[in-house]
Amino acid sequence: MPSSPSYMTREDLSAFLLKPVTARPSIAVIDVRDDDHVGGHIFSSTHVPSSTLDYKIPELVRNLSGKDIVIFHCALSQQRGPTAARRYARERARLLSSTTRGDVATGPGMSDVEAEDVGHSQKVEGTEQKIYILDGGFVKWQEKYGPDSRLTEAYAPDIWVDYC
Repeated sequence: MPSSPSYMTREDLSAFLLKPVTARPSIAVIDVRDDDHVGGHIFSSTHVPSSTLDYKIPELVRNLSGKDIVIFHCALSQQRGPTAARRYARERARLLSSTTRGDVATGPGMSDVEAEDVGHSQKVEGTEQKIYILDGGFVKWQEKYGPDSRLTEAYAPDIWVDYC
């Protein structure tokens, strides 16, 4: 069973993002807000609505396999962000385990080529990866870093005036 994801502060994440790419770990920020994905987003984050996680998690695990750090967040990081981080960690552990055992998910009547394609699509690199949840979510992030265009894209301050 994978360990529970830890929390990362907005200060730590901003410090990572402000470092030159060559001087920092390889990171991915995953924003799982749904209809509330308005008013800005963390620079270079990937929007994956929580409503799509059922079918997006395996794809995320494969696409982010080379990242050192993966950070999940939603608006407050109280429900959707932590749930997504845990689901990602479990799926990553499952795929790593099946890859090291050599399992290939095949179906009845599949040709060897089809079976090979399925097995290849499920491969996940076994590199060490740290999974975090952004403490306070985007709400806390925007309070401090919303106006900073190096850290926040498409920021709309008027949306946040009376939020929460």
